[in-house]
Amino acid sequence: MKETVMAIVGLGYVGYPLAVAFGQHYKTIGFDINSTRISELKQQIDHTNESDVESVENAVNLTLTNEIDAIAKANVYIVTTATPIDNALKPDLTTVLKAACTVGTVLSLNDIIVLESTVFPGVTEGEFASVIEKASGLTANIDFQLGYSPERINPGDELHRLQHIVKVVSATNPSTLETLYRLYNRI
Repeated sequence: MKETVMAIVGLGYVGYPLAVAFGQHYKTIGFDINSTRISELKQQIDHTNESDVESVENAVNLTLTNEIDAIAKANVYIVTTATPIDNALKPDLTTVLKAACTVGTVLSLNDIIVLESTVFPGVTEGEFASVIEKASGLTANIDFQLGYSPERINPGDELHRLQHIVKVVSATNPSTLETLYRLYNRI
């Protein structure tokens, strides 16, 4: 079996703690398009305050970047971008779908993509998968696999951080679900 290489796409209050946690166990690439955010995180400045210094220091397998090509080494991608609401109070999927396109440009055969952004039912296998397929030329559930894990971070809640909450994972097939269970269970 190929070595697991994680790419966490979006390093906000959900993605950064996830990257830190996975970076303690797996080769992990934290990616964000915001170069200032990357620069600050490399200096251990996290304005979200969702990761403690000890966890960050223990994330010895974590690298941080805003270079798209760097995430091409991954075989498991977790998208954790924001899903704000628009003026009509409907979810704005713009950043989620831009992240899907980004992942699609570097995706390889048999990779797994997990959506961990807050979305409504059907987005993962619908719009999200379609954008990845278009950008990659690959087909969901044949050439690459999909998973979903709802983000459960309560910003500022120091008692219920990532390592102390129950994570839910789902996937489009049993094999991918088993892989995701194994990966998330580690953290």
